[in-house]
Amino acid sequence: MKENSPNEFSRYCSDASIARYLRARNWNIKKTVKMFEASLIWRMSYKPEEILWEHVAAEGETGKIYRSSCKDKNGRVVLVLRPRFQNSKSTRAQVKHLVYCMENAILNLPCDQEQMIWLIDFQGFNLSHVSIKSTKETAFILQEQYPERLGLAILYNPPKFFEPFYKVVKPFLEPKTANKVKFVYSDDPNTKTIMENLFCMEELESAFGGKHEEHFDIKKYAEKMKEDDAKRTVLYGRESCSEPSSNTNPAPNPYHDNEEATDINAVKEVDEEEISMETRKTNDG
Repeated sequence: MKENSPNEFSRYCSDASIARYLRARNWNIKKTVKMFEASLIWRMSYKPEEILWEHVAAEGETGKIYRSSCKDKNGRVVLVLRPRFQNSKSTRAQVKHLVYCMENAILNLPCDQEQMIWLIDFQGFNLSHVSIKSTKETAFILQEQYPERLGLAILYNPPKFFEPFYKVVKPFLEPKTANKVKFVYSDDPNTKTIMENLFCMEELESAFGGKHEEHFDIKKYAEKMKEDDAKRTVLYGRESCSEPSSNTNPAPNPYHDNEEATDINAVKEVDEEEISMETRKTNDG
C-alpha cells in the first residue's frame, strides 16, 4: 500500500496509520486495503489538510465544537461539542467544520497518543439542533475517514427524549464505535467516579462536573486556530491557501444508498508483508 500511494499522502501511510485501518476492519486485509484506498481518494478530493480556520470560522463562532484546554489523564485531546449552539442548516458546512476540528485535534495529539475524547454537553438541547442526515454524515466521516481516532464519546446529561433519536441512529454506528459512546448523568452516583478516572477534576470544565471555569472566547480561540494552521502548514510543507478548496463535496456515503462507500473495482494484491500483519495482536482499548 505504501508504494502505490501518492507521494503527497505518504505521511498517511505510516505503520501506525495502517494499523488503525486494520483494527477498524478487524485485521481483514482485503477490507483494510479497500477502506484505506477509499480514504486516500477522499483526501485527494476533499483536501482536509487545506481547510483553514478562515474557511470554517462562521460555523465555529458559537463554540458548538472546539478543542478544550483540558486533556484527559492519558494526554488525549478533548473536543467539546455543544449541540445547542448549532448555527447552520448546511450539512456540507457542518461536515467541513467537523473535519477541520478533527484535523486540528490530531495535530495536537502527543506523540504517544492517537485517539481523542469527545465531551458532548446536552444542556439546553432539543431535537431541532440535530438531524439524522448530519448525524449519518458525522458517523461516516468519523468511522471511514478517521478510524480508531475516537477513544471515547461521553454524552453528558442527554434528555430522555434523546434516547429514541439515538436508537434510530445507532445502527449507523459500527459496534466498536457504539461501544465507545457512554451516557453520563450528573445525578448518577457513578458519574463522579467515571469522570475522576478520566480527568483531573481541577482542569475539567465545570459543565462536566469539574472545577475549571472555562468560557469559550471566540477571539482567543480564533487566534489559537490560526496559530495551529500556520504550524500545520509548516508541518505539511506547503503554503496555506487563501481560498477554500473548490472540491468539498461529501465523499460517497453508504448511508445515502445501498451501495458501498466507494466503488473500487479491484482490490490490490496483498503482498507477504501485509499478510503477515494479519497475525498481529493488538489491544484496541
